[in-house]
Amino acid sequence: MSIYFLNEDLFFPSVENANNEGLLAVGGDLLPERLLLAYKSGIFPWFNEGSQILWWSPNPRMVLFPEEVKISKSMRKVFKANQFKLTKNYCFKDVLIKCATVKRNGQEDTWITESMINAYVKLHELGKAVSYEVWENEELVGGLYGIDLGTVFCGESMFSNVSNASKYAFIKLAQENRYKLIDCQMYTPHLESLGAREIKRIDFLEYLKD
Repeated sequence: MSIYFLNEDLFFPSVENANNEGLLAVGGDLLPERLLLAYKSGIFPWFNEGSQILWWSPNPRMVLFPEEVKISKSMRKVFKANQFKLTKNYCFKDVLIKCATVKRNGQEDTWITESMINAYVKLHELGKAVSYEVWENEELVGGLYGIDLGTVFCGESMFSNVSNASKYAFIKLAQENRYKLIDCQMYTPHLESLGAREIKRIDFLEYLKD
């Protein structure tokens, strides 16, 4: 399948046109209107600094049904010990910067570019992007951020400076029971260990319609 090149028009092709890796389109911009249209259509941006904007819609889709979240014995001990405190939307931009700069195994560059940070800050100001912050001894040690679509939360990234901090944020997000579905985008063993699983893209799109 051919990749669609976007222009200034607010438009995305059908996600069925994505290639086997999930790449659907190239170009466009990161204006709030386009980003919200993308998420509502099952599409998200993911690209490196210096690259054109790449838009993805993988099939299958990695998701978590909140009632299926897995809490390990070690995490239950963390909760019981009240090791962490959680806040929401307290320091959104700080969470983005932490997600962009934290060292990750096997990853040299970050896809959370300066343009991405600025774009998601604008979405946050519109009430569409939210963050969860994890604190230990008054220090920001973990967190996550994503897009709130009402019944679906589209997770973007999370970070952890101490063991279990990002897991704590993710589990707390699930336990809110605010969303029918948490979009995790693509498979990782870490997400699977927390209870996430893959579903067909067409089924994921049905949740977005709700």
